[in-house]
Amino acid sequence: MTSPAIDLTVHHKPAGVSDTVAHGFVKVLRFCADTFFAKRYGHRAVVLETVAAVPGMVGATLTHLKCLRRMEGDKGWIKTLMDEAENERMHLMTFIEVARPTLFERFVVVAVQWVFYLFFFGLYLVSSRTAHRVVGYFEEEAVVSYTCYLAEIDEGRSANVAAPQIALDYWNLPAGSTLRDVVEVVRADEAHHRDVNHGFANELAGLPLGAVAPCPPHVVLEPNWKTAG
Repeated sequence: MTSPAIDLTVHHKPAGVSDTVAHGFVKVLRFCADTFFAKRYGHRAVVLETVAAVPGMVGATLTHLKCLRRMEGDKGWIKTLMDEAENERMHLMTFIEVARPTLFERFVVVAVQWVFYLFFFGLYLVSSRTAHRVVGYFEEEAVVSYTCYLAEIDEGRSANVAAPQIALDYWNLPAGSTLRDVVEVVRADEAHHRDVNHGFANELAGLPLGAVAPCPPHVVLEPNWKTAG
């Protein structure tokens, strides 16, 4: 499978206090990640994908509750956000097979996840627009990080090992696919989430939605009740 072409230059220029706060917060997260992980991109992916899987679930939950209170439709937001959360979780499961996190990194994952979940939940309650902008900027940085990861692989500093079976199954990658193929398709996923979340923030602000990078085809994990005999 060929990963869809994506625009690596997309950047939403901060406009107003909400965007500036979101952009500044994500830059702080980027600095922390660069300081802690340096060029250990596989281990960086394990921790950051744990964080990245939080916003979609929080957004879906709070949107669901808002729609119940207001007795109105969700315009497709809930399923979109749930799919985003699931997709990011599959990124995590894939990179666990590649990086094999240490016990300390697993502790960091637990600590960071709880802190970020509580922060993002509160932020979404206060300003869902800012929350989606945070995710948009977070995904911009993810695209940059995975582009750097590809460079590390291409220049021989990271081994281009065989793609884990979970990645072959989820993205329907052909036999013989490598880590490079996985990073490419993950980067395309992140570009899609980047544009979707910037679009959600724009919609909440009454701005044009903008183009959305194509989402790479992947297996849709059906709930058990749909397959129950």
